[in-house]
Parts: sequence; structure tokens; C-alpha cells
Amino acid sequence: MPSTPPEGDPVPADGSLPDQASVGEADRSLSFYLHVPFCATRCGYCDFNTYTAGELGSDASAQSWLDACLAEIDLAAKVLGSGPTGGTRPVSTVFVGGGTPSLVGAGPLTGLLRAIADRFPLAPDVEVTTEANPESTDPALLDALRAGGYTRLSLGMQSTSSRVLQVLDRRHTPGRPLEVVAHARAAGFEHVNLDLIYGTPGERDQDFADSLAAAIASGVDHVSAYSLIVEPGTRMARAVRTGALPMPDEDVLADRYLLAEQALSDAGFAWYEVSNWARTRQGRCRHNLAYWTGGDWWGVGPGAHSHVGGVRWWNVRHPAAYAAALAAGRSPGQAREVLDERARRTEDVLLRLRLVDGLPLTALSGAGRDRARRQVDAGTLDAAAFAAGRAVLTLSGRLLADGIAIDLLD
Repeated sequence: MPSTPPEGDPVPADGSLPDQASVGEADRSLSFYLHVPFCATRCGYCDFNTYTAGELGSDASAQSWLDACLAEIDLAAKVLGSGPTGGTRPVSTVFVGGGTPSLVGAGPLTGLLRAIADRFPLAPDVEVTTEANPESTDPALLDALRAGGYTRLSLGMQSTSSRVLQVLDRRHTPGRPLEVVAHARAAGFEHVNLDLIYGTPGERDQDFADSLAAAIASGVDHVSAYSLIVEPGTRMARAVRTGALPMPDEDVLADRYLLAEQALSDAGFAWYEVSNWARTRQGRCRHNLAYWTGGDWWGVGPGAHSHVGGVRWWNVRHPAAYAAALAAGRSPGQAREVLDERARRTEDVLLRLRLVDGLPLTALSGAGRDRARRQVDAGTLDAAAFAAGRAVLTLSGRLLADGIAIDLLD
């Protein structure tokens, strides 16, 4: 989550939402995101809302975080539900991220899922994902998570190069994520993702090619590959500013992306979002698809963001402040914004264009459709899809996705 949240309006103490949030809710999916703010160490490139034990001191603990999360799930049931027992809309997906969820153990993670299931009906095919760090994940944890209802695992692999991992401040050994994939399969996880990062200073073409080959050979059904972004305020940003590390080269990043597309497509994976590939439609991350297609989600935890019916809000960031608000019976929301029609359309274009299905041309203005025609002529939007009434990125267009989306907007 970004280090600097946007400004916004106050959130009511009871967390209540304006009437517009419920308009059309039956046509939108409902998801939960659970944020675990704890990490054993802080990676130099990370600007997420995470804390090591030394940074937290005695101000917060895993137990105070858990108690507060359970209280926020109660709050979500009151705000979203229409009856005394809680929510009535089925929950399609749950995603636990961080931070390092595997650090808190299976008990809290399965307990949070049970708390959601006690207050909301879970869809029969509910997708329940947790992120995990390879070094804090073992067979016993995976067995307990699978037995507790988790269906999908996402592992931070990043690279198989020890040199690249060192630059990223990652602590796991290069082969450890592959061992965990095998443990996850043995535990019964059908869907497993590996996250890769490309463009790290000092990374060679062969380093990334080797990482891709290892991920493919592991038998996972999903791979995410993200270009390294040097976020302001991070340790890596300071190293780049002082010249200790070079800034990632844009041409190199493009070459790495093309390498990922070639290797993954050759192995039977298909892209469905610019940075995500899956072996099958069932292997796609439905939770992230809910984000990209305008679904509703409630973010539980310090710094978590939520979105319901065009209303977006975000929680206070520090775990101690988060727990204190809920202990006092108040919403932990720091601020919120109500998106107007223009803002919602802008987000819809920016996000849906990144998907393999693209977006209908009717989502664009007349001028936007004219610019889309020029993008077709430039080879960045698919001509056949355009003729069928959709704007869909070509491979070269994926390299320029954000710029193309901005061009299509008024």
C-alpha cells in the first residue's frame, strides 16, 4: 500500500456509508482483503505498510492486531448487512496480504476466515488466498491453512539468482520457493502463484530467464511478473539517489517483459492481465479481477483500503492506532472519498484496458474512440477486437498500457 495515502473526507465513527454505495450492489461481487502488517525484515524496495518487531516495539502485537481485525469484521457486517446477524451478500473472494501473513501462523489466519464465514455467506466456489514468505512457510502451516478453507497460495519468489535476491534484500535462498510449491501441492492447494520481479540492478537476461524456467518447472498454475519500481522513501531509492545502484533501464524492462511473455506462453500460460499469466481460466486470481472490474471489497487491517459502490476509504496506518480506534468502538477509517461518474469511468478505463478482454468502445467518448482508432493504426490495439467493438491491447500495447489508457480518456 502506498506510503502516502490521499487526502479525503472524514469517515463516520460508525463506519456508515452513503446511500449511493448500495445502489446496484446485487450486480457487484463482494470480497474481503485482510492486511497483515508484520515482517521479519524490511526489503529495501518495499514501501508497503509493514513493520518489523523493532519498529513496533511495545505499541502493538499480533494479538492486538488480531482482536482489532475481528472487531472490524464485526463492523463490516453491521455496515453491509441488512439484518441483526450480519451481512447477506455472498463473499466471492478473500485475500490475505502484507507484510508476511505466514509469520502470524495458521491459527489467526483460519480464525479470521471463520469470522467472515460466521457473518457473511461464502460463495460455494469462494477463492481464499494468502500470501506467504518462503522462509516462514512449512508443511504444517500449509496443511492447517488448507484444512481451514484456504484454496490458493501466493509466494514471493522474486528471482532464483542469489545476487538479485541480495540486491532486493530478500532473505530466502533461491531454491526455497520451489520447495514450498511442492509442499503446497502435497497439502492440496490446486492454485499456487509465484511472484517474480524483473529489472533489478545487476540482473542479467539469463538471470531472469532462469527464474522463469524455474517457476514454470515448479508446476504452479499462475505467475505474476512485475517490473521493479523504485519507490520514493525506500532504502533502494536512497541507494539510487546516491549512485550506489543504477536506476532500472526502461528498455531493459521492456525486453524482460517480452522474455516473460515468450517463455510463459511457450509453456502453456496465457496472459489475462498485463502482469499476470495463468495456465487455465480457473487459475486466474479472481480476487484481483474483482479489483480490476469494479467489484466491492472491504479492507480489514491497518492501512487497508476499501471500495463499495464508488465509495473508497482507507484505514489509519499504524497498528496501534488501528487497534485503539476499534477498541473504542470507532471505525478505523482515516478518510474517504466518493467517486463521481467521471472518476469512476477513468478508473474503469485505466484498469479494464489492462485485461485480456479489454473494454467496450462504448466506455469511451467519441474523441476517445477516434484515438483508439489511431492506436489500432499504431499497432498497440488489436484491429479485430476493435472491429468487434472492444479496445484490447496487443503485445506492443501492453508495454505502453498506462500511456494508452490515458490517451483514450478525455
